[in-house]
Amino acid sequence: MRVLGIETSCDETGVAIYDTEQGLLAHALHSQVAAHAGYGGVVPELASRDHIRRLLPLCEQVLSEAGLARRDLDAIAYTAGPGLIGALMVGSTFAHGLARALDIPVLGVHHMEAHLLAPMLEPEGPDFPFVALLVSGGHTQLVRVDDIGRYELLGESVDDAAGEAFDKAARMLGLEYPGGPRIAALAQEGTPDRFRFPRPMTNRPGLDFSFSGLKTYTRNTLRDATEAGEADHQLHADVALAFQTAVVETLAIKCRRALEQTGIRTLIVAGGVGANRALRDRLSAMVEPLECRVFYPRPEFCTDNGAMIAFAGHERLRAGQQDGPEMLAWPRWSMTELPGLDAAG
Repeated sequence: MRVLGIETSCDETGVAIYDTEQGLLAHALHSQVAAHAGYGGVVPELASRDHIRRLLPLCEQVLSEAGLARRDLDAIAYTAGPGLIGALMVGSTFAHGLARALDIPVLGVHHMEAHLLAPMLEPEGPDFPFVALLVSGGHTQLVRVDDIGRYELLGESVDDAAGEAFDKAARMLGLEYPGGPRIAALAQEGTPDRFRFPRPMTNRPGLDFSFSGLKTYTRNTLRDATEAGEADHQLHADVALAFQTAVVETLAIKCRRALEQTGIRTLIVAGGVGANRALRDRLSAMVEPLECRVFYPRPEFCTDNGAMIAFAGHERLRAGQQDGPEMLAWPRWSMTELPGLDAAG
């Protein structure tokens, strides 16, 4: 089965083709970062319009790279949610229109499930069960995964997601959007231990997260240093390092707690923040004494992409699931509502 995957949930247009026998055949991505950078975040209307411009050329590109024609496709998968409603509708209408023209099945995919399964695109992927840390601009969640469609939410952010917190802290430091890579780069120049930021909600039981307090702590630290006449590049680097370290340590503490509570010995990390090198290093050090393993997608598949949609859709389409005639777009959609693979579409 050859599945065309379409991702248009936010500010990246991703397209890919996944084949049952050969795996990932081709993938392409257009990022809108430059278009939104001047606004300090994603502008939904601009995102939707850019998806319209980019989607068809990207589809033609991946078909060409895979050496396929449209008639060679067996099914189409697209991101149905969660995400920006206008952006989701672009992908949904395109996928349904093309599927109808080709008379092939089409399926709306859950964006976070696709992130969760992205490490399985790697040559050595994880086996079930595992604990998943989904960490991005819109979500920070710990999920127990026993199989595709068998999910238990263990904990999530009660306010800002980790990626959102990175973006807000970056703005305070005068850095461009997106904030995560900018803070990571600046933190390399930071002085270790000059500042120690709190590790929120780690001194109480449970697996929920809270990052909004770090935003306030960052603002207050910058304000106090500025009033003391210490505002310079080194200050910003030191604050960036302290902020990143606090986020990374908080995530690592909660991941360790989740592994210990579930007794599961495999951790996967997915989502844009999963590309952060400091986080990867800390989690690798954390799991070693526990005799656990940690898996990641390759960095290009940490952020939104069509490959993860094609793969997630492939798994469900192969099990017989597919959309009816309705075009689906759900800005909010809990992953725990998803059916297992044995549920017919």
